[in-house]
Amino acid sequence: MQFETRIEIAAAREQVWATLIDVERWHDWTKSVTGIELLTGAPLSASSRVRIKQPRLKALEWDVTEFAPNEVFNWTSSTFGVTSVGSHRITAGPADRVTVTLALHQTGFLAPLVGFLTGRLTRRYIDMEANGLKARSEARASTPGG
Repeated sequence: MQFETRIEIAAAREQVWATLIDVERWHDWTKSVTGIELLTGAPLSASSRVRIKQPRLKALEWDVTEFAPNEVFNWTSSTFGVTSVGSHRITAGPADRVTVTLALHQTGFLAPLVGFLTGRLTRRYIDMEANGLKARSEARASTPGG
């Protein structure tokens, strides 16, 4: 199963990245997350382990598997026959604009069933995260000292 959304954000790449990797504050800008705990300590990095709690879903632990500052971070979680890879990618655009791509790819023998049961919620949460990131980043970009 693959879920993906793209959104254009009118903010500098570094501003969007700073908002994105401040994962313990995600609950401030998206209702799709009720809590994130960096189990390995802040800041988020290539070796981070994170526990995420989302409404209507079991808390999951994620391992950061790819981390390129101002560009991308991916994390992976495995549970109940499903491996999920969450991708957060920033692509530079013209004049302090970026495109953010958020994706969730699920594999494993139970992935089709989990996708069927939670697909609508997953798609909604990814869209909420993209829109929340846009609103937070653009608000910070328009504030002096952002």
